[in-house]
Amino acid sequence: MSEAANDTVRLLWGPAARPTRGPKPALSLERIAAAGVEIADAEGLGAVSMQKVAGLLDFTKMSLYRYVPGKAELVALMVEASVGAPPQDRGALDWRGQLTAWSHQLAESFARHPWLLDATVGPRVLGPKELSWLERVVAALDGHGLTGPERMDAAVLLAGHVRGIAEHSRAAGPDGSPEAELLTAFGLMVHRHADRYPALAAAMADEGGRDQALDFGLERILDGLAALIDRRTGTA
Repeated sequence: MSEAANDTVRLLWGPAARPTRGPKPALSLERIAAAGVEIADAEGLGAVSMQKVAGLLDFTKMSLYRYVPGKAELVALMVEASVGAPPQDRGALDWRGQLTAWSHQLAESFARHPWLLDATVGPRVLGPKELSWLERVVAALDGHGLTGPERMDAAVLLAGHVRGIAEHSRAAGPDGSPEAELLTAFGLMVHRHADRYPALAAAMADEGGRDQALDFGLERILDGLAALIDRRTGTA
């Protein structure tokens, strides 16, 4: 594990180390992360810098380095502060209900903090809260005939679907419609050349069920998992 990764593990998993030099600590990792989140929510992840966070907190950039080694570790702290806890394990819900609640809550997290889409890509160290999201899916599917890798793949599949819809929603803007944006992008050409694209033209003319991509895809994923579970367990 690289030195940077070791620093991230220490910051996310603790116990939090207190600065060894200088005066009594006046900052905390929580305050630093909150300042970074405030900037990212307002201006995007690209606007976050150690200098800008320090300025928002009314501290010097060098004083910030006594707590956080660099921007990569800062972003890791911001993710952990923003992702929130996954839905609680509610015994009243079956596995399908739990995964539905999980997916909708993840979508809400991306909607509140769109920059999370940029901050949660590629190999990286996961914090306790993020790992709890994976734990929730794997636990919900436990005892239903699926292997461990299949349960983990189910979590990846659900997260990928939610991320894809969240990306389209971010592109459409807070007041926009993902499907309306898509129609705007190529709808005129399809309309003008409906004789060449009759199936597309007919589908786009149908207003029923528009902007239901999150739930439609989620239901189809869960239908597939249910079919696999039924085959494995012999249930109808």
